[in-house]
Amino acid sequence: MSNLMETVLVERTRALIPDTNVEQKRMFGGTCFMVNGNMLVCTSKNGLMARVGKEQEAAALAKPHASPCRPAGRPMPGFIRIEPEGIESDEDLRDWVEMARTYVCALPAKPKKAPSGRGAR
Repeated sequence: MSNLMETVLVERTRALIPDTNVEQKRMFGGTCFMVNGNMLVCTSKNGLMARVGKEQEAAALAKPHASPCRPAGRPMPGFIRIEPEGIESDEDLRDWVEMARTYVCALPAKPKKAPSGRGAR
């Protein structure tokens, strides 16, 4: 996936997520969308990583172009990797974002981190 395609994927994904309590961060070599401090999805040149939770994991893995997420070779339970082919249509992308929202929006909000104070004297 080219940088332009990755940028378009970020824009498509952002359009599907309401503004309330959403933050974008650069993580995992892509752009992660956080809701109340919890990761929802992460777009990258490799497709999409979605946090669907352990309860929805089997159903998510049954979908086309989905596989377990294994950054650095270790599994991340409840996280699914979706190949670019699995999110080509807006409907497919919306389905993944909604599956992740079902799980993540039920999680408690993470407290905001206080500034580290680095560099302050």
